[in-house]
Amino acid sequence: MSAGDRRCGQAFAFRALPQKTFSFLEDREIGDRLLKWSMQGRITAQAFGFDQPFKPYQKDEFVMAFFNDQNVNSSLRLLSASGQWTTLGSKVIDIEATVVPCTQTSMSFFNRLYSEGVVRETGDIVKCYDDCYDDILISDELRKVLLLEDSDHYDLFSQLDRQEFLFCLFKHLCIGGTLCQFEDVVDPYLETTKALYKDLVSVRKDPETKEIHIISTVFRVSAYDDHGLCYPSSKSHQQTFAYLIVDPCKRHVHTLYHCFGGGLFSN
Repeated sequence: MSAGDRRCGQAFAFRALPQKTFSFLEDREIGDRLLKWSMQGRITAQAFGFDQPFKPYQKDEFVMAFFNDQNVNSSLRLLSASGQWTTLGSKVIDIEATVVPCTQTSMSFFNRLYSEGVVRETGDIVKCYDDCYDDILISDELRKVLLLEDSDHYDLFSQLDRQEFLFCLFKHLCIGGTLCQFEDVVDPYLETTKALYKDLVSVRKDPETKEIHIISTVFRVSAYDDHGLCYPSSKSHQQTFAYLIVDPCKRHVHTLYHCFGGGLFSN
């Protein structure tokens, strides 16, 4: 869909919220894990506010307005081809925004990993013979479940399960960056996934049932300028990603960004 077809007016205006902090970016233990997984220095989160009521059917208009708002364009961070942090600074002429289901409210979603020979009761991840997929080394049953459709345990998670934002975060962390040093136990992946999810997603408790409900809407996004793909990177990779997590009540949008590469010490 072109910008003209979208008839994107100036309905949404945005402002940066630099005072908003994300616990997972400040936690030393999580920082050490991200460094080990070759993601430290290549992952970030930011917060912005917006001024109009938001409905999910407005996603294309919202995302196009987001990228072309001057306050976003001048402050939205991404890594350059040389591995330096910069800001978007481009006139975006087209976008892709895919709705990512976000309904899970419990880490029990991952309990099935313990029952089918992927993770032992002790938390140890079951090893396997080395394989490779899309330049990603696979040396255990967990990564086989995440990446290989012909894995014996791939059906542990349905296609709908795999679309869930919670699953996407877990998968991104397990795969990591170019020089990822994999964990032998699953707990660090689960704990870090929970920390990111809690930081990024907004919930509300039903006053009658006391049940927790997710109120955020999540999009995986890409943006294009006159030269082609410009965000999250000019090169596509499943581990180069950007998500917008929209809180319609607070009128806040969080961004989660990662560019696949060698981590903090990459040139």
